[in-house]
Amino acid sequence: MGSTVTPAPERAGAEQAQAASGAEAAVRPRNAIDRAVGDYLQHMGVERGLAANTLSAYRRDLSRYANYLAACGPDRPGEVTRRHVTGFVQALSDGSDGGTALGVRSAARTVVAVRGLHKFWALEGITTADPASDVHPPMPGKRLPKAISVDEVTRILEAAGTDTATGLRDRALLEFLYSTGARISEAVGLDVDDISLQSELAGPAIVRLFGKGSKERLVPLGSYGARALDAYLVRGRPLLAAKGKGTPALFLNARGGRISRQSAWTILKAAADKANITKDVSPHTLRHSFATHLLEGGADVRVVQELLGHASVTTTQVYTLVTADTLREIYAAAHPRALG
Repeated sequence: MGSTVTPAPERAGAEQAQAASGAEAAVRPRNAIDRAVGDYLQHMGVERGLAANTLSAYRRDLSRYANYLAACGPDRPGEVTRRHVTGFVQALSDGSDGGTALGVRSAARTVVAVRGLHKFWALEGITTADPASDVHPPMPGKRLPKAISVDEVTRILEAAGTDTATGLRDRALLEFLYSTGARISEAVGLDVDDISLQSELAGPAIVRLFGKGSKERLVPLGSYGARALDAYLVRGRPLLAAKGKGTPALFLNARGGRISRQSAWTILKAAADKANITKDVSPHTLRHSFATHLLEGGADVRVVQELLGHASVTTTQVYTLVTADTLREIYAAAHPRALG
């Protein structure tokens, strides 16, 4: 191997493109690709005004790419093909280029840098084509919704109950969220007329919710939620309403106005703290728990879709992954031949 050529100060970016990323690489002479990478880095730093930390990340990512291409054979930008680009994407995931295997998000950032490089080369006439134009960054998997156990939900709900007007409201609000799976925006937007509390003989209570795009849906309200809501409407809301200006809102704040989303969050946080729940719990956690517990209890995914107000069942099916994990855990713990 020959010695490296000392670059001019304005080509410092190209010097960075010479080093291997994540592993010690043999020193090699700079080639046309290194120089073209340097041109791109200078463009991003001077003309695009990239922040120093971002530019440093670009240098690191593209130096790994330049070393990968040098090992594969191409010496000039025009010799790089789509196969080289996709091979590099694979190397980011498995470390087959001698570098560190990256997670999805880090690999995606590197691919974005490579795509920008090739787009620049094509626009500047350095190459006649862009081999990376249809190579997309790896997508992170869907995060599974966070649900808490039935016992944890029960502890939170019981911790919210008091005989004061605000205590009755807090218990009714949290019971309502868990009983219906409503979004917090749907709950705080409710008016008294949207609730139909019926006797047990006449059937379960029905709630009219207005979801995204003002799409209306009817959701049953369980007996626990109905009782908590009835207690609030009879003994709590009148006291709060007397302090306000006659708003039709169902859930009122201490001044008699409609409760805010932030206040609802605070109510749940206080109940979770009182119940000694150390997990990060939000109003959306109750919605996730509502869906997860229904599916674990045998509910059809399309029924849960309707209750949640999802436009597509695909959105709801993410909850089936949660219950599948639960089933695997139970199977592994209970079946005599599940574990070797």
